[in-house]
Amino acid sequence: MASGAAAGAVAGGGGGAYSLGLANERLRLLEELEREIGAALQCAGTVILELSKEKPNERLLERQAGQFAAAVQKVEAELSAQIRYLTQVATGQPHEGSSYSARKDCQMALNRVDYARLKLGELARACEPGPDA
Repeated sequence: MASGAAAGAVAGGGGGAYSLGLANERLRLLEELEREIGAALQCAGTVILELSKEKPNERLLERQAGQFAAAVQKVEAELSAQIRYLTQVATGQPHEGSSYSARKDCQMALNRVDYARLKLGELARACEPGPDA
């Protein structure tokens, strides 16, 4: 299954070239998923067309309905895998294929530095001798 290949790619380590390869693999999987959705819609269209006939071909209906169900199952499984991946990346969990967590950590550190500067400035002003001294 396609998500197995993606899961194997996620388990590896690496740098920028790895991230690009993972992104390309994800895009390839989404394109494959798009083709699968098209095939499912085509099966559904064939079933509807066949049902509109006065004497529908039962064997064709069963085959097309089975293909539709299989395509929908595959699409659902792959979309679930994609959502799990995106959830992992978006929640900041360690993940080799994304820099989101590192950027978030950096931004939080910069926010802490700004806050420390503000508090040190307030402390310095509080320690300065007033005009009465």
